[in-house]
Amino acid sequence: MKRSSKRRARRRIFVGDIQGCAAELERLLERLRFDPSADELHPVGDFVNRGPDSAGVLRLMRAVDAGGVLGNHDLHLLRVAAGLERLRQKDTIRDVLDAPDREKLLAWLAARPLVRAWRDVLLVHAGVHPRWTDPARMLTRLDPLAGSSQARFALTVRYCTGRGALPADDRTDPGPPFKPWFHQPLAGVRKGQTVVFGHWASRGLVVEPSIRGLDTGCVWGGRLTAWIAEEDRLVQVEARRAYARPRG
Repeated sequence: MKRSSKRRARRRIFVGDIQGCAAELERLLERLRFDPSADELHPVGDFVNRGPDSAGVLRLMRAVDAGGVLGNHDLHLLRVAAGLERLRQKDTIRDVLDAPDREKLLAWLAARPLVRAWRDVLLVHAGVHPRWTDPARMLTRLDPLAGSSQARFALTVRYCTGRGALPADDRTDPGPPFKPWFHQPLAGVRKGQTVVFGHWASRGLVVEPSIRGLDTGCVWGGRLTAWIAEEDRLVQVEARRAYARPRG
């Protein structure tokens, strides 16, 4: 990470699902010439799990005062730590649970919201309900640990109907009336506002008008992707290797 000697415009940098890929995150920040004194860093969620170094990711994000939002894997870690869920066979979050700085890391993660909104950008992990007229207000007032249907939608949606109904299985395209959520009319997205999301590695990079999908499957052997809002520019690094296998 570079500290700039010359003053430059502040950038908002949005990063796709990291999922414990700390080495790739460090390389991406170097490639971005990220300066924590001059830039904002906003990951789309899923800081942890499936990759090799979840604790390292959280330590780095905490050190650079990153923003970002919660993902479903992050919420799973918080629920496991609170005794509300059990570890799963494929989880790789024990390094956080056993860390000497566990409480600091968990407290930092728990302080991430479900949504962040600017005049021109709306950041959420998976997506927004087509009929939410104010997604930021809807999601800001929720307690993620409470397990509401609204939080689950924002953390897991891929396909839905125009009324927000979800398919029984979203591993493949369920067909009509279901579409990718961002292809439905979105009541709560303002004109000129870009929705930034992750969660959907199998779909890969999504660059459409007012939409940026940044989960390019780093943990599966793909890439880690950043989008610089002020420049409308993408920056990527290749994964060192595949750390996990996609579900079948």
